[in-house]
Amino acid sequence: MKLRNQLIALACLFAFLGMGVLYVRMWVVQKPRQIILFVSDALATRPLTAARLYAGGAKYQLALEKFPYTALLRNPSEEFAVPDTAAATTALATGRVTRHRAVAATGTGKAFATILERARSEGRAVGLVTNSLVTSPSAAAFYAHTARPNETDGIALQLFERDWIKVVLGGGRNDFQSEGEGGRRKDGRDLILEWKSKGVDVVRSKADLERSQGGEDGRVVGLFSGGPLAFANQMESGSEQPSLADMTRRAIELLRSNRRGYVLVVDAALFTVACEANQAERALREVLALDEAVAVALREAGDKALVLAVGRHGTGGLTLSGYPLLKTQRGEFFGPDPSGYPYISWATGPNGPQPGGSVPRNEPAAVAQPSALNTAEDMISVGRGPGAQRLSGFLDNTVIFSILNEAL
Repeated sequence: MKLRNQLIALACLFAFLGMGVLYVRMWVVQKPRQIILFVSDALATRPLTAARLYAGGAKYQLALEKFPYTALLRNPSEEFAVPDTAAATTALATGRVTRHRAVAATGTGKAFATILERARSEGRAVGLVTNSLVTSPSAAAFYAHTARPNETDGIALQLFERDWIKVVLGGGRNDFQSEGEGGRRKDGRDLILEWKSKGVDVVRSKADLERSQGGEDGRVVGLFSGGPLAFANQMESGSEQPSLADMTRRAIELLRSNRRGYVLVVDAALFTVACEANQAERALREVLALDEAVAVALREAGDKALVLAVGRHGTGGLTLSGYPLLKTQRGEFFGPDPSGYPYISWATGPNGPQPGGSVPRNEPAAVAQPSALNTAEDMISVGRGPGAQRLSGFLDNTVIFSILNEAL
């Protein structure tokens, strides 16, 4: 009788444990340990289509096209239907709509909490990668707060003070060094030397980044250029600068040991710079560089990671027109088609008609501007992993912050 009761009790215990496991798996929300956000103006239909054709023809498939969830994002700023970079990035980073030129803040400088600050409060390791300046609004909106984005001295100081950001990789070394050291700082401080004195591993080359395991305090700051990094089509084999994919991979490797998981933001900003100058081939190579970095992240982070790739705003209005063949040779995109008309054209930019001059035959712009203007268009967002299923239909871009915040 006693043995029978013990067996019944043991069976009940196993049943209880089984129900508990089933409950957790079926009804309790599983928080992803790995959260990665890619942000780039390349996430729009026309550049993605052109990049696909440029890479391998009409039947080629980008890594970005393999995500299971997709939505279009509305992106107005507080006062304009078309946002600037600061306002658009702030909406993604904080879930708040703000004015032009405001970085994670109101127009008067009142701070909004960013997703990286929220991640820190949840015990997550935090990383930031960009191929532009780490002090540019496209990156700074994830950690800094200011209504004056051109005052990079102050933004660089805010990054220096964020000792909870474990990995920072990008360009903009001059913003951290004094004018006497060849930098831009007017306060005489050399923040790179100060970082080193605090035990931070400050690296300047791809080889240094590959060797780094973090400084005495576990942090790595990579500043690989005085300004933005080189464009993808400028990088040669053996370049001292890491590619966007290199930086993404190393950031994941350096962050993944945190037991509470990590949040990594990857800012692919050089596509915008190429569009502002009406440089289509350079822009399409930047789309492919982003796509390579996304593929690396998917491989390194694993199937249970939350990975989002979202567009910020359109720039320049790049358009591929006419009837290119299913598999057009790469170089044919950037000149006239067999009828003499250009395949690639722009809405605005330096390739526009000049007074008394003719319209350029290659990549003409409809309206001449020193730098191509931002364009009105809904941006693409794609995602995979827990929470990404919310990407469906037409959404406000502030939903990206909400998805990331709920995953923490």
